[in-house]
Amino acid sequence: MGAGAIGCYLGGRLAAAGGDVVLVGRPALAAEIAAHGLRVTDYRGFDRRLTVPVATTASALRGRDVVLVTVKGGDTAQAATTLAEVVGQEAEVVSFQNGVGNPALLRAAGLRVLAGMVPFNVLRRDGAHVHQGTSGQLAIERGGVSARLTAALVSAGLDTRQHDDMQGVQWGKLLVNLNNAINALAGVPIKDMLGTRGYRRVMAACLREGLAAVRRAGIEPWLETKLPPRLLPFLLSLPDVLFARVARSMLTVDAQARSSMWDDLQRGRRTEIDTLNGEVVRLAERVGGAAPTNAAIVALIKQAEAAGKGSPQLSVDALRAALPR
Repeated sequence: MGAGAIGCYLGGRLAAAGGDVVLVGRPALAAEIAAHGLRVTDYRGFDRRLTVPVATTASALRGRDVVLVTVKGGDTAQAATTLAEVVGQEAEVVSFQNGVGNPALLRAAGLRVLAGMVPFNVLRRDGAHVHQGTSGQLAIERGGVSARLTAALVSAGLDTRQHDDMQGVQWGKLLVNLNNAINALAGVPIKDMLGTRGYRRVMAACLREGLAAVRRAGIEPWLETKLPPRLLPFLLSLPDVLFARVARSMLTVDAQARSSMWDDLQRGRRTEIDTLNGEVVRLAERVGGAAPTNAAIVALIKQAEAAGKGSPQLSVDALRAALPR
């Protein structure tokens, strides 16, 4: 439900492994897949072109066992209302969305919901092509259909794990995803951004504010890294040579990877900034703190959205000059 980059990628991998999958997306997606098929690739060399049915209304989900929700956070409330009418309690709904509040919105509509988390980057290209550009392990809340879905995803070649504490997992993912906005503002590949200390220092500042907020809120974020979360800002601030040496064993990033927020700016679409850096700002305010760097990043992204010219391609100096000292 909401077949953009993530939805097409997860659905495509399941379909490639023999799963009975239908994608629900925009008419433009249906036309692209009808013309070209759905091409699914990853940084390890996986490459398949598939014929997958695409519907433009949620009525196609009637009778399905599982619905993977991949709409943007701002569209969750509408998706919840629609799914309540179409599938009700008959299907298990899994939220594979950015942010932390989407499962609650879906449950409020009376749906049976499991929280999920997608840690890796997927970029949508022209010609109905989606590409996984970074490594990472999918997470699903334990219960209901989670064991069966986990097995299906693993069979499809996607590393997947069930978790009991999805709040910690979701906040861990959100903290890592704070780099999405920086990548969108910089307008460079993720690999180049990570290779530039100045951009990493901005990432570290956002992360410090996020870690302080979750600590005050009593939330323990779970991150799929070898380092404790509190040490990540230190790692990001290391000189380039030292960072590259340590990070090489923690994350695989290919040269094609860019953030979904960069893609949204390029395509003139609304971003998910309010459910990422904006969520940190709101949590910090609720627990009596502040997140000025994240607030400034939110403002910069909204300016870029309003301008409608794609990424502003801010250099390190330009980006740092726009942030609080």
